[in-house]
Amino acid sequence: MTLTASPSTAAEAPGGCPDHVGSVVDHRRLTGERALYASRDLTIAHSTFADGESPLKESRGLRISDTVFEWKYPLWYCRDVSVTGGALLETARSGIWYTDDIRLDGTLVAAPKTFRRGRGISLRRVDLPHAEETLWSCREITLEDVNATGDYFAKDAAGVTAERLRLTGNYAFDGARDATVRDSVLLSKDAFWNCENVVVENSMIVGEYLGWNSRNVTFVDCTIQSLQGLCYIDGLVLRGCRLLDTTLAFEYCRGIDAEVIGHLDSLTDPADGVIRAGSIGEQIIHPDRVDPAATRIETGWSPQAVA
Repeated sequence: MTLTASPSTAAEAPGGCPDHVGSVVDHRRLTGERALYASRDLTIAHSTFADGESPLKESRGLRISDTVFEWKYPLWYCRDVSVTGGALLETARSGIWYTDDIRLDGTLVAAPKTFRRGRGISLRRVDLPHAEETLWSCREITLEDVNATGDYFAKDAAGVTAERLRLTGNYAFDGARDATVRDSVLLSKDAFWNCENVVVENSMIVGEYLGWNSRNVTFVDCTIQSLQGLCYIDGLVLRGCRLLDTTLAFEYCRGIDAEVIGHLDSLTDPADGVIRAGSIGEQIIHPDRVDPAATRIETGWSPQAVA
């Protein structure tokens, strides 16, 4: 979806309101750079920020509802911001950077590169159709019922909790730390690379090369489809997972503790640990590369047998 700015007959405030503290801005069309710069305890409703960069830069205590942002950098260096409804158009690029304690609920964020180096970010019922390079290097992130499309989502993010996330885009969560994802669907090549302390529960992940070069990664009750997925991981745990059409898994993984429901097409050169599966199509082990005795591989495993 692409949203574009439309003309308005509403009154314009070229230089912003004369009083930016503790006031209400309602049904206004604001233009010009820094239209409401450094506002404090401001309520904004049913308004449009048209052409003009950084309209609310350095503001605090903003309550924004049903408002449209049409231009770049609307919420930089802000603190304590609540946004309900409304939209950031595709032209509102790089919209929310260096901003802490911000909450979006029911908002359409059509702009790419939103959220950078912020802390305390909550997104609920938010759609991000152009989520390229979004949530980079952010901390303390909560995502609930978020739909996102775009590559490199949440790169180098830390302290992430995501529930019912629907993500389409490659390289998701590259370099993430301390992340928990539940009840979600990720269509993502190279997801969770270079990560540390990740837990994914009751989710589906589709995309090759899942999880490479990561540490302490756990999947619980997940369905995974990944060519050469789950390789080069230190501390990999699978609990009751299904690996669909997944080949050449576990290469050079250390500290494996894997329970695979049903069939695993193939594995290759795990470094050490335990792999349990209902059946395994091909086991490729090169003794000159890994110690075959360091990994215990069991077939005929099922959750019922454990119970």
